[in-house]
Amino acid sequence: MRVGILSYPMLFQRDGGLQVQVRATLEALSQLEPSRLKVELVDPNRERLDSYDVLHVFSCINGNYRVVELANEMGVPVLLSALLSPGWNRAVAFRARMADSLAGRLTKWQVQTSYAQTKRALQLAQMIVALGPSEEQALLDGFHIQRSRIRVLPNGIDTRFFGACGDLFWRHTGLMRPFVLMVGSISPYKNQLGLVRALAKLDVPVVLIGRPQRQHQHYLQQLLAAPNVRWLGQLDHHDPLLASAYAAASVLALPSQGEVFPLSVLEALAAGTPVVMTDESALQFADGAFALRQVHWNDTAALRDALTHFLRYPPLRSQVQTLVQAYTWQRVARRLADCYRELSDAV
Repeated sequence: MRVGILSYPMLFQRDGGLQVQVRATLEALSQLEPSRLKVELVDPNRERLDSYDVLHVFSCINGNYRVVELANEMGVPVLLSALLSPGWNRAVAFRARMADSLAGRLTKWQVQTSYAQTKRALQLAQMIVALGPSEEQALLDGFHIQRSRIRVLPNGIDTRFFGACGDLFWRHTGLMRPFVLMVGSISPYKNQLGLVRALAKLDVPVVLIGRPQRQHQHYLQQLLAAPNVRWLGQLDHHDPLLASAYAAASVLALPSQGEVFPLSVLEALAAGTPVVMTDESALQFADGAFALRQVHWNDTAALRDALTHFLRYPPLRSQVQTLVQAYTWQRVARRLADCYRELSDAV
């Protein structure tokens, strides 16, 4: 069986969670049964979509609905990793439908909203992957997707994060006291400035890892003007310093306006580090509050209180790691292979 993986054209022009997810998925799938399952990235400039038995499309936005449309025209089944914000609910979807209808009427139906395009991709895909129960609920409430078409399958974690230690980070930075770490692109959406302001009255260093886009250079300068902020720039996902930073940190913070299933959170937990993050996320753990606190992204007081709690009362790192021990890319690959076979057999 030949499976093609693709997403929007500019995917690999930057690095982030989606890029890590696609690469890790490909690597894990390649180790399964290469004689029976061939999985590769699709180059649509050279390969026809109907040369594949199944297509796996990552993300239901960024114009990917066109890929799903064309695959349907060619009779190729599609598995769609939705990567949908869990903020979608009945009320939000109702307003989005009204906005789409208004835009259509005002332009004689020559303009579509991103909601309409997202819904089109979700409606046409034969099977949809949700990263967690919250994303599954968003698919049900926001887009009326049948539950039978949804498979809940969380991301995995590279095993090296479970064995990470802080020695390399401490030698590299000389920072030997407790600090808060944030890993992610530098932008107002990620809300690094909210984190810095929450800790402004505390003598706690904030270490940032990530790169700003050109339009957010001024935002980075605002952050660097704060006395306790240290910026390490962009680190490659395989850089040992990244894993060491997770292990050295007292707390990982991710107070962004929204996250689907952030790999940085999983990786920090794998390194034994507790996390404070946005409550706009598909990531949930039963009985995980001892290591993971979720707060509203612009609630400065709640963010400060949650961070202060972990700084004062750090959980045992071995206990933190147990939350994510089952999250392996090999497990992800096996379940995806089952989905591919199910779709191929149904044709």
